[in-house]
Amino acid sequence: MPNTFMLRCSVAFAAISMSAQSYAQEATEANTPSVGLDEIVVTAQRREESLQKVAVAVSAVSGDAIINAGASDPVGLSRLVPSLVVQPSAGTSLSLYLRGVGSQQGNSFAENAIALNLGGVFVARPSSLGGLFYDLERVEVVKGPQGTLYGRNATGGAVNVIPRKPILGEFGGNASFEYGNYDSVKAAGALNVPLGENVAVRLATQIVERDGYLSDGYQDDSGRAVRASILAKPSEDWSILLTGDYFHQGGKGVGSVLSPGSAFPVGVSAGYAAPALSDRIGGSDPRSIAALSAYAGTLFAPPFCGGFGGFVSSGCVAPPKGDGFIDSDFYGISAEIQGDLGFATLTVVPAYRRSDNRYDGYAPGFLTRTDEVSKQTSLEVRLSSNGNSAFQYVVGAYYFKEDQNALNFFDQGSISTTRFTPNLGTKSYAAFGQGTYSLTESFRIVAGGRYTKEDRTQLTALASGGLPGVVLPPLGAPFTGDQEFKRFTWKLGIEADVGPASLLYANVSTGFKAGGFYVASPPNNTFKPEKLTAYTLGSKNRFLDGRVQLNLEAFYWDYTDQQISFVGPVQSGPISVPGGVTINAGSARMYGVDTELRVKVGDNGLFSADFQYLNAKYKMLAYTAISASGGPIRNGCSVTNGRQANPGTPIPSRLFDIDCSGSPTINSPEFSLNLGYDHEIPVGDLMLVLGGRTRIESSRFTNIEYLPEQKQGGYMTSDAYVTLEGPDKTWSLTGFINNIEDETILGGTVVRPVLQTVYSVLRPPRTYGVRASFNF
Repeated sequence: MPNTFMLRCSVAFAAISMSAQSYAQEATEANTPSVGLDEIVVTAQRREESLQKVAVAVSAVSGDAIINAGASDPVGLSRLVPSLVVQPSAGTSLSLYLRGVGSQQGNSFAENAIALNLGGVFVARPSSLGGLFYDLERVEVVKGPQGTLYGRNATGGAVNVIPRKPILGEFGGNASFEYGNYDSVKAAGALNVPLGENVAVRLATQIVERDGYLSDGYQDDSGRAVRASILAKPSEDWSILLTGDYFHQGGKGVGSVLSPGSAFPVGVSAGYAAPALSDRIGGSDPRSIAALSAYAGTLFAPPFCGGFGGFVSSGCVAPPKGDGFIDSDFYGISAEIQGDLGFATLTVVPAYRRSDNRYDGYAPGFLTRTDEVSKQTSLEVRLSSNGNSAFQYVVGAYYFKEDQNALNFFDQGSISTTRFTPNLGTKSYAAFGQGTYSLTESFRIVAGGRYTKEDRTQLTALASGGLPGVVLPPLGAPFTGDQEFKRFTWKLGIEADVGPASLLYANVSTGFKAGGFYVASPPNNTFKPEKLTAYTLGSKNRFLDGRVQLNLEAFYWDYTDQQISFVGPVQSGPISVPGGVTINAGSARMYGVDTELRVKVGDNGLFSADFQYLNAKYKMLAYTAISASGGPIRNGCSVTNGRQANPGTPIPSRLFDIDCSGSPTINSPEFSLNLGYDHEIPVGDLMLVLGGRTRIESSRFTNIEYLPEQKQGGYMTSDAYVTLEGPDKTWSLTGFINNIEDETILGGTVVRPVLQTVYSVLRPPRTYGVRASFNF
């Protein structure tokens, strides 16, 4: 750990906190009435607490802020939280990264390193969250390992999506309608109905339709969602909340563009021409296919692929098509039972979720087909201490079970096809707890632990084909697998109230994510758990009678055996073919500083600035890549030891050893800055609200090949809105514009095998529209 970095941060944080204490004392002595910032209540530590009293880095975004930002899914949340990068993958999958920790989602075997929780329930298949970003109380992004407080492992952090609950004794609701460019239509509403004094029902819904951002119609949005919840409070001490939700996702889904190629290594090519990224020419657009075909015409192909220039014309390489679709349904039902036992509060959360995920997509430049049914059952039981005793605690037990049955099919053309039918099972058992003991009124020690036992099984049939052999061979005999993982993780820390509005804290915590399988014939088809040790030093402060809030956190993370997923060599019977591989890449370290500033300007203005400095590098990252055509490999790292993948066969594939040690971790910009300002202007009985946001981000790589096309350069994007509110906010009219600069930003990239071209998923272009809302 860089001792000088953490030492300098500790001195600086202490000085800031002491300054906050003196300002708070001056404000108290002046007996100035409180005109400060509103308090934000979060549940990041499994109990309702002020954000300023929680000794952990939490970014809380209100439901209203999410609406104003136009963030209708987790991808949009990236614009509001500097440390979070959400990367759309094939079909409906999402890859999440916090401070450089994350993993690619490419098939049914993949699992995120960042936990997603909906209403306190862990969601194993995070693709379904796209249709749940409506009628929200807030979203909390908690940074760092969270295993001592959360039911499911969270190596690098957690994203908590918290819907609004029914309100007892109150009848009301809201409705909104939005229209924007790309023929975007969004309608949402909620209705709260009391059923007597002790029961209330809340119904909420959202409908979204939008044309695609790409020329071939991909990157569209089509969804129907509904949520119903019932809150019953039979006595002062007990409450029961039942929630059910449904989401249907349609449309064409995620699409990509062929990225213009830079100079290739000697012996590969001089590069290739493609439409500019800013033109957003989709991969199945004839102009993109023509560019791909022109480049393929310059390459040597095996005789069975037509010889020189024949990769595409022979059908060995199949370009993307325009027939992609999503037809997926997601269901969930859960309960939250709370009871005051006097000495503690008991919370019981049983839940069941199902996803029927069906799509054809071409985001990586070739067909990816998934037909998957996932069923998950979970039960979490917690006891949280009551009262104001010196010792406060949360203890709990957790059970999780998931069954997946899927068909995955990857068709690159007649040179390579892969089909497999994973039947995967996961059972996880855990006991966890965290306690805080006050040694004095202002100084506390924190200790927590978690024991996890996880069992994983598989029954998978696999078939890999391609010329010069059979292109679509029948599935082979299914192979089995059984793994067990056990791990104890822990947290130790201290907290100090150095003033009435200042908190200093430091802690060390560990995180863990179980290993698993990837699609290949045994025995080389498993990977180990990944582990993280996080060192944290933080300070939370309010100055000037609560008008200024400054929160800082310095961190150093030691990441070992990180699970990396990519297209690499997999064993299919006696031969090696390209396929989805997950390996333990080695080790990485991340350190930096998070800063959150809020300033109340006058009586009606709010300025915000969120800044992250992140220095994240792989201490060791080595893996094996495969070239299906047998030609030189494209990679920005050290490439050595080219050799035949299948000696003694006519298959031309070659293997190469890749060493990217010393490279920055992917999706890890060194600098991220969010600036925002909102101002209210009274106009008679009405209120005019003006708001704007700017995000500035330095460059980052988006995948582990480290090619020039995979590097997103530094950029700045800005959003703005103007809202006119009626008396008592009974109605509002809003005009908004996002990405004013119309920047073209990489969301994710993948190297298409054989041709080694790069296909890129892009974030949204400039969007604008109007929104009308009504409250009753």
